[in-house]
Amino acid sequence: MIKAGIVGASGYTGAELVRLLTLHPEVELAVLTSRSYEGKEMAAVFPHLTGFTDRVLTAFDADGLAAECDVIFTALPHGHAVPVAEAVIRQGKKLVDLGADFRFRETGVYESWYKVEHGAPELAEEAVYGLPELYRAQLKGVRIVANPGCYPTASLLSLVPLLRSGCIAPEGIIIDAKSGVSGAGRRLDLRAHYAEVNENVQAYGVAVHRHIPEIEQELSVAAGREVRISFTPHLVPQTRGILTTVYASLKTRLSTAELLEVYRDFYRDEPFVRVLPEGVFPRTKSVTGSNFVHLGAVADLRTGRAVLLAAIDNLVKGASGQAVQNMNIVFGLPETTGLEYPGIYP
Repeated sequence: MIKAGIVGASGYTGAELVRLLTLHPEVELAVLTSRSYEGKEMAAVFPHLTGFTDRVLTAFDADGLAAECDVIFTALPHGHAVPVAEAVIRQGKKLVDLGADFRFRETGVYESWYKVEHGAPELAEEAVYGLPELYRAQLKGVRIVANPGCYPTASLLSLVPLLRSGCIAPEGIIIDAKSGVSGAGRRLDLRAHYAEVNENVQAYGVAVHRHIPEIEQELSVAAGREVRISFTPHLVPQTRGILTTVYASLKTRLSTAELLEVYRDFYRDEPFVRVLPEGVFPRTKSVTGSNFVHLGAVADLRTGRAVLLAAIDNLVKGASGQAVQNMNIVFGLPETTGLEYPGIYP
């Protein structure tokens, strides 16, 4: 059995990791840490886990954690994963970081957007960006996995196949994204209060959201040149889900059927990508609770643009489910282990 530890287990992504890993046939939950709920049982903090885990949340100790575990998941704010990574490397273990600390190939970009010093640029250089549909081969056996952000996951899965195939131009890409409130985390935040969110849709982080450089980094790799995007996220009055609508200029006059065929060819062997039929569009409700992404596309020949749509659960394929998928690859397990279930509907 793979012994797993979760740092930050009392947040939404941490709790989702616990939910997924308690049902994973090859994993034993060894350590769960929390600064806010130290000494409490995980199931007392999250009653839906009653009967699935009797683990008590403990204080964080990087070296002790690495000594007890084969793999550590860090579900922490940016700037806090480096000490864990250093302990993991010292003791020959594996790290899957769900934060931003290892997502950037150039730590200067990270420091510019996140306003903190990185602390271990050499570890960032060896980390592999954990989007399996793009980097599966590089993930096998790696020591540090940089789990992608939720918005980048949906955006990149929409755009990369069409950029690589030359169907769309890298200039002028616009991403309009909408997320449920759980994407803001479990901490107290006025924006997430019921009276603020209910019957309200609001944009935030316009032109300055920290997922912009992450998306641009990976699109630039796909295009083979520097790519700049316009990205606007919105908070919508629901708990889970991300829906992205992407607008990109067509380089050739393609039909909707041809765009969808590019997707089907690119994702032919991908277990968690579902390309929807022509005229059927992704809905967040269809992927709730699952590790699937639903993709759709329309060729708008009147404007010369491709309209690309993707739906994911921000806590699963956008975070914890993808982290488990990455762990499976790193340890040589079947990629779908512990993740083979449809979404919850309604």
